[in-house]
Amino acid sequence: MKSFNLSRWAIEHAALTRYLMWVLLVLGVAAYFQLGQDEDPPFTFRIMAIRTVWPGATAQEVAEQVTDRIEKALQETPSADRIQSFSKPGESQVIFQIKDNSNPKDVPQIWYTVRKKIGDIRQTMPSGVVGPFFNDEFGDVFGVILALSGEGFTPAELKFQAEKLQQRLLKVSDVAKVQLFGAQDERIEVHLAVQQLARMGLDLQSVIQQLSQQNGVQSAGVFQTGLDQVGLRVDGAFTDLQTIKDMPIQVPGKPQIRLSDIARITRTYEDPPIVRVRHQGEPIIALGISMAKGGDIIELGQSLRKATDALAQTVPLGMKLTWVQDQPRAVASSVNEFIKVLIEAVVIVLAVSFLSLGLHKRPGQHPIHRRWMLDVRPGLVVGITIPLVLAVTFLFMYYLNIGLHKISLGSLIISLGLLVDDAIIAVEMMVRKMEEGFDRIRSATFAYELTAMPMLT
Repeated sequence: MKSFNLSRWAIEHAALTRYLMWVLLVLGVAAYFQLGQDEDPPFTFRIMAIRTVWPGATAQEVAEQVTDRIEKALQETPSADRIQSFSKPGESQVIFQIKDNSNPKDVPQIWYTVRKKIGDIRQTMPSGVVGPFFNDEFGDVFGVILALSGEGFTPAELKFQAEKLQQRLLKVSDVAKVQLFGAQDERIEVHLAVQQLARMGLDLQSVIQQLSQQNGVQSAGVFQTGLDQVGLRVDGAFTDLQTIKDMPIQVPGKPQIRLSDIARITRTYEDPPIVRVRHQGEPIIALGISMAKGGDIIELGQSLRKATDALAQTVPLGMKLTWVQDQPRAVASSVNEFIKVLIEAVVIVLAVSFLSLGLHKRPGQHPIHRRWMLDVRPGLVVGITIPLVLAVTFLFMYYLNIGLHKISLGSLIISLGLLVDDAIIAVEMMVRKMEEGFDRIRSATFAYELTAMPMLT
């Protein structure tokens, strides 16, 4: 019994073979334009950071009563690989890493287990502990970074405008996250003079208690009528800096005073700032934009260009919105480079194949009557092979959800060399056998029998 020969089957079913070739070519071209495009392939980051704050505690107390308990809970987590911890006065930081061979689909469930286990020990933490806070979004890549600058504007005004831009950019298609970097939070500082408090018979804790009670939000009850229930609210909450200065302070056995009589109250910013960003030597607020999973970075860049051009007209006069990082342009350059290499490969292969495989002497009775003639068929076989196989490859990439990025484009460029080599070997084998006297069908099937397995392996 003869083994299956794909070449013989294709020749015997020529109409069906041509139909399949056209269908695969059209589907492959359509799949190419549906592939996601990005600079790097998507990957799963298998690290989580767990941060806990305990104001006033020493590094030793944080390590023994917070960090150690978190570490013991993490050791019971499935797929735990490495745990690093850093304890300093008032703060604990634990870096938890799971095994590299963990299934990416299981990672969200592992992070849920981590939160659950640490949540179970939260009630055993000392009083005053804030957190823990979990960060498992290390894999976010900000492909586009915008800079919002404005000479003469305060950090608060810049932050206000940056937050407005953030909300509008989140509505752009394929945008997953917009994060602000360099925004400084405002705060009210109350500087109390300890000696003056002592002269008035006040202590620091009583002043702090009165401040917290004044600005606390509590239910004042309801007023019941025959038909409705009307909620009661107590006035006195702080609304601006002046209301804080005018807050009455109760002094035992003495007239009531204002907070500004015993304290210096100022509105300021975080000092030192957690993050400070500069562009061209000027302080800015950076807006990092990450793409949704499976999106097309080039289409995202086009959408963001239109959105930023419109938003730049809405910011106050004197503010400027500029692009700092443009990943879509870099990806477009990589894709265009691949297309250029592909076209060059097809042209060069066609030219070389036409000359080396198709150029031969026309047979005649006398050598002087023999002339050189060009047969384009061998070259066309090689030329058709490249786009057809690439189209099938794009079809499989679309089905397997593999986008165009550095790894896939590099693989395609490398594989072009193998593909061209295989096609030339197959065609050259058929031409050689026909010159030896084999008929066309036998030459084609012989090439498959001899070269299919070596080329496949």
